[in-house]
Amino acid sequence: MRLETAVDPRLDEIIDRFFAGRIARADAMGGRYGDLWRRAADATQGGKRLRPRLLLLTHDRLGGVEDDAALHAAAAFEVLHTALLMHDDVLDRDLVRRGQPNLAGRFASAALDDGLDPLTATSWGEASALLAGDLLISGAHVLVAEVAHPASAALHRVIDDALLLTAAGEHADVGYAKGVMHAGHDDILQMIEQKTAAYSFAAPLRVGALLAGATDQVCQALERIGSRLGLLYQLRDDALGVFGVESSTGKSVIGDLREGKRTLLVAFAEGTPEWEAVRPLFGRAPLEAADADRLRAALLACGAVERMQRVIDEVLREVLHEVAIAPLPTALRAELAHIAERCAERQS
Repeated sequence: MRLETAVDPRLDEIIDRFFAGRIARADAMGGRYGDLWRRAADATQGGKRLRPRLLLLTHDRLGGVEDDAALHAAAAFEVLHTALLMHDDVLDRDLVRRGQPNLAGRFASAALDDGLDPLTATSWGEASALLAGDLLISGAHVLVAEVAHPASAALHRVIDDALLLTAAGEHADVGYAKGVMHAGHDDILQMIEQKTAAYSFAAPLRVGALLAGATDQVCQALERIGSRLGLLYQLRDDALGVFGVESSTGKSVIGDLREGKRTLLVAFAEGTPEWEAVRPLFGRAPLEAADADRLRAALLACGAVERMQRVIDEVLREVLHEVAIAPLPTALRAELAHIAERCAERQS
């Protein structure tokens, strides 16, 4: 099962049933609570289903036979991912996701249509997204609770561990962007592994292995591979966040520059004459397109992009080495190596 292949339709059926039940209960409570759940359900649409695919791939290639349990766990990771995206958008003050208004943006737009002022409308949208994210984190645990498997208790702990790490990484990310905390290159790499790799790669791979009855040695090897895969994925994502094509990625190519996001790319640029000449533009809101172009030109001229590419190449070599020596079936090793190469070269 390569990540380009169609995901099992039963996964979407489980997610749809989960939201249908919540929407029905919310509608009975009145107000606009039903709309909150409907828009939360909409937010799960259009993604690549990366985390469920990784979980199901691992379970399948390790000889797992607990299809229903694996599908429920996979659905939990998609719901969890949606929750964390909502919270991330609130922290970043973003109203767009995947090229469309996100949940906060939709509630804000509706409030504007109702005649509210922009500040109040934005506050309403962000509050709605924050609450929806909280509810979906709880929902992920509800879906795991439906997993009938001896390892079900361990799955809750894996999710809890992943959330602890993700929150640590998110907190550091905001601290670096606001200038509250100082970060060297190693600090940024650690932040990435915590914020993205833990729940997006390491945890789904581990859960797939647990449900397949894999040994501790296999689970630990997959967790190590997942951590490096997640780092590789995010490094490329950070590059695309500045130099990508918005129509392909569905992600703003100005947002990270406007927010002053301290990525490894920016860390490599700091202190160079080229970057210092345009540094006052970094983190400026609003940021004009022409000023964003000046920041991109400086990143290229100072050599930061070239250094970033060298790190990506090195992490790719590390991942492929970990995969090669891991005690895994040949088919799974081949799939993970393919995923690593796709993460390193991906365009969207």
